[in-house]
Amino acid sequence: MSFHVQYIETKELRDFGFKDQITRSGLSIPSNIAEGIERQSIKEQIQFLYIAKASLAELMTQAMIGKDIGYLDSNFVEALLVKSERIAVMIAGLIKSI
Repeated sequence: MSFHVQYIETKELRDFGFKDQITRSGLSIPSNIAEGIERQSIKEQIQFLYIAKASLAELMTQAMIGKDIGYLDSNFVEALLVKSERIAVMIAGLIKSI
């Protein structure tokens, strides 16, 4: 999943606070995965992967709220949630493998 899709889906949105929050959480996921993988200690690697997983949960929550208040298209949100669940499983697997 491309984590920049929030930019595309929110480009016309005038609620800049919501737009900023959802794009930040989406970008935080791959950023924390990358930072964690580069850390020296296993403890730090796992910590950053958990942060990435938490950001993913935040993104999913924001997407559901965005759908409920009419900011985001239902089809987009449903696809995002399905992909996010798969990514959560992959991050959990990566944590387990470390």
